[in-house]
Amino acid sequence: MSWHGHLSLDYHLDPHTNAPRTIAHDRHDGPLRVLQRLYPEGDAVCHHVLVHPPGGLVGGDTLDVTVHLAEGSHALVTTPGATRYYRSEGQPATQRVQARLDDGARLEWLPLETIAYDGCIARNQLRFELAPGAQMMGWDLLALGLPAADLAWRRGSYEQRIELPGCWLEQARLSADDHALLDSPLGWAGQRVLGTFWLAAGSALPRPVVEQALDAARALLVADATCMAGTGLQAGVSAAQPSCLVLRVLAPRVEPAMKLMTAVWSRWREIAWDRVACPPRVWST
Repeated sequence: MSWHGHLSLDYHLDPHTNAPRTIAHDRHDGPLRVLQRLYPEGDAVCHHVLVHPPGGLVGGDTLDVTVHLAEGSHALVTTPGATRYYRSEGQPATQRVQARLDDGARLEWLPLETIAYDGCIARNQLRFELAPGAQMMGWDLLALGLPAADLAWRRGSYEQRIELPGCWLEQARLSADDHALLDSPLGWAGQRVLGTFWLAAGSALPRPVVEQALDAARALLVADATCMAGTGLQAGVSAAQPSCLVLRVLAPRVEPAMKLMTAVWSRWREIAWDRVACPPRVWST
């Protein structure tokens, strides 16, 4: 039996408080929901943990998440564990995320890793619409198979689309038998973990912010390369355009990629938003 889960999140500022306080209304249908609102860094930022009780998707399953952030609101959304795409008998398993940010809103879309199991047929679609004064940070960390458990990704496909209209569009189709892509030095170079992290805005970011963010990320890449010498981790950062910075990471395992992305997120948060990083507690459990 296939599962279809839908979750709608609507963030806005509480009109009954003097200081900014982001509150949220959520509606869900099926096996997809969020835990209670958390405020580990004060009222301005609402932290939410998105939970999928079945623990993974199989062929025919669909998860739809829609998010709206009203003017001035700020939300951080994460997950308590990995998103798992399991082996399929022929039907695709699909996750769709659509978010709309009004002027002055901020979103941090920071789920833990996605694991593509051997034999999965997976689709992952992310779309974030940013008003001119809106900004977001988001990441996607994909692991093909479970190399540490000697469970390689030998069969199946994975389709991904990350879209920020007017700013950045990326789409790809990975096939387990496409060794030219997965093993070539011009592709995944034999790695099986790909991390993508972005800072984006609905209009051009201030040039000093772009330069400082790039310098900070590159300093972390140099330091990380020294610490991770011999592991095969590779990373680079660039300004895709004045309104979007993108960090890429290739790694043999999830942990070093996540460590690097978290470090860059922490620095970019300070540089772009003057806000000290507050990692969700579920990341350390």
